[in-house]
Amino acid sequence: MSTAPCLAFTENDLGGFKLIQKALPLFRRLHAHATTRDRAGNRRLHFDEYLILELVFFLNPVITSMRGLVLASALEGVQERLEIPATSLGSFSEAGGVFDPQELQAIIRELGAQLKPRPHDTRLEGLPGVLTAVDGTEISALAKLVGWVQHRRDLKLHFSFEPLRGVPVAANLTGAKDSEKVNLRQRLEPGRVYVKDRGYVDYHLFQQIVDIKSWFVCRLRDDSVRTVLADRGLSPEAQAAGILSDQVVRLGGRDGQHSLHQPLRIITVACTPHRKRCHTGYGGPAQGDHLTIATNLMDVPAEVIGLIYRQRWTVEIFFRFFKHILGCRHLLSHRPNGIMIQVYLAIILCLLIALYTGRKVTLRTIEMLRLYFIGWAKLAEVEAHIATLQKVKA
Repeated sequence: MSTAPCLAFTENDLGGFKLIQKALPLFRRLHAHATTRDRAGNRRLHFDEYLILELVFFLNPVITSMRGLVLASALEGVQERLEIPATSLGSFSEAGGVFDPQELQAIIRELGAQLKPRPHDTRLEGLPGVLTAVDGTEISALAKLVGWVQHRRDLKLHFSFEPLRGVPVAANLTGAKDSEKVNLRQRLEPGRVYVKDRGYVDYHLFQQIVDIKSWFVCRLRDDSVRTVLADRGLSPEAQAAGILSDQVVRLGGRDGQHSLHQPLRIITVACTPHRKRCHTGYGGPAQGDHLTIATNLMDVPAEVIGLIYRQRWTVEIFFRFFKHILGCRHLLSHRPNGIMIQVYLAIILCLLIALYTGRKVTLRTIEMLRLYFIGWAKLAEVEAHIATLQKVKA
């Protein structure tokens, strides 16, 4: 009796190569990466080929594991259309520790520069910097990594997300208990308007953002110590938007004032009280009827500050999409480099789809692309779906 493994799919199940082929030139420049140590010429799986196989994993629902990708690489049609060799389980597994994920940053920047802003509230135009929501999320699958860094088993992904273009532009990986504030300090850039929640409250961080010539809009604790220097009047537009007060303050007590070298602005916004969900599912502590927001945007109308803060939820929505739609709760590699390659490649895929469709990436679009990849939808039907998206106003 034959002991050869039985394939769970055939070449007919792996259609839709045209979309992947559009990404090939982006990856080919990385072909020689990490080959300098391979003097014997034994490497059979190069970085660009590794990336192409992972892209197949993202887009084709037939393939659900590393073993599935290895089986797919043995198919002649896959090798010919994607210009990749057959690989082994050992080679693919090793690759997650050999290749440097930071090499993908240049591709992310290049693609991001090509994206145009999505339809948005025109009041968000004219800000002094690029609107950037920042936050971190734990990924449950990563908790299975035992001994990645000795005692740390749970990991967190930190994202920078541009709401007006609807795409992430940066990400990195840390231990789940590592400080989000310290992480943001290490990746600050000039010319951005950072939108942050209370977990990022740190007066030294606020000052560092000012010093790097960026801006921030950050929620504060309601009982934060402050000295009011001036009360600003509220315009009819601000009152209609639920703004309760607009003040110029010295933030913090003696220590806080030592950390901050200039006054800031505090905006109080009315909100609907609600009970925050917690891990038990029965509801956490009740939330108040207002939000307290700190910013160094001294000349932006108060109602626009409230509108800016609402953009923070865009990164939360992306987290849900990232984990549930792109399949990033299933890891192809348990090596730190391999995990970050998968994260960066997911960002690249979001950028590619946004450029292809002219719209933000949605569940419906991903579903249509996956139907195309298994041969249930024709390319013309995918294009018709995209045309429908482009007619819909955001």
